[in-house]
Amino acid sequence: MEIKVVRKKGTAGFTEGRLYIDGEFECFTVEDADRGLESGGVKIQDKTAIPKGVYPITISMSNHFKKMLIEVQKVTGYAGVRIHSGNSSKDTEGCIIVGSINDREDDDWVGGSKVAYERLHSKVKQALSAKHTVTLAVA
Repeated sequence: MEIKVVRKKGTAGFTEGRLYIDGEFECFTVEDADRGLESGGVKIQDKTAIPKGVYPITISMSNHFKKMLIEVQKVTGYAGVRIHSGNSSKDTEGCIIVGSINDREDDDWVGGSKVAYERLHSKVKQALSAKHTVTLAVA
């Protein structure tokens, strides 16, 4: 299974995008600012989106949230990166927030986040249970 986040142009404080599973639109995303880390940008702790790239995905226990969440692994310079629910970049410290509603794709907000996350979590869990490789491509 390939999960792909296609980022739209963000601002100094946040980046919005769309998440696809195997090429099909799944939900909207909000992240911290994309500071171009893959091309030499500077990371600001808890305010910078992960670099563009391809990462393995698993589901593991989050010490922060105290529950099983989707984990983005092998992100250089980051630890504990998750895909989880929330409504804006204020709800993340480098993680990816998902939502099923985004009335304006330039305002650092998504709605229907718990519904979007549960749907995504279920699909990832099913793929992993079937021993499929799950990756996240951030573009």
